[in-house]
Amino acid sequence: MNLNKLMKQAQKMQEQMTKTQAELEKQTIEVSAGGGKVKVTANGAGDIIAIKIDREVVDPDDVEFLEEVILSGVKQAVEQGKALAQSEISRITGGFQI
Repeated sequence: MNLNKLMKQAQKMQEQMTKTQAELEKQTIEVSAGGGKVKVTANGAGDIIAIKIDREVVDPDDVEFLEEVILSGVKQAVEQGKALAQSEISRITGGFQI
């Protein structure tokens, strides 16, 4: 294969990756935990951008439950954000691991 052609393909792939990463930051995933009482919103870059907590689950005598529900929602949102990113990156790279 022509080295010049290979370099052009690599550059094009890098440009697509940069564009995709910017687009992933704009895409959001919302996850519900605790029966929908806690909602966590993340973007495709894996950043948590919002957490909404229903007043019903705020019990000063059971802070541990609220902590567990929030942690569960955050973990799910981050996992789904990573899965979305991996899917988009695999689409660009054709499954080739970078």
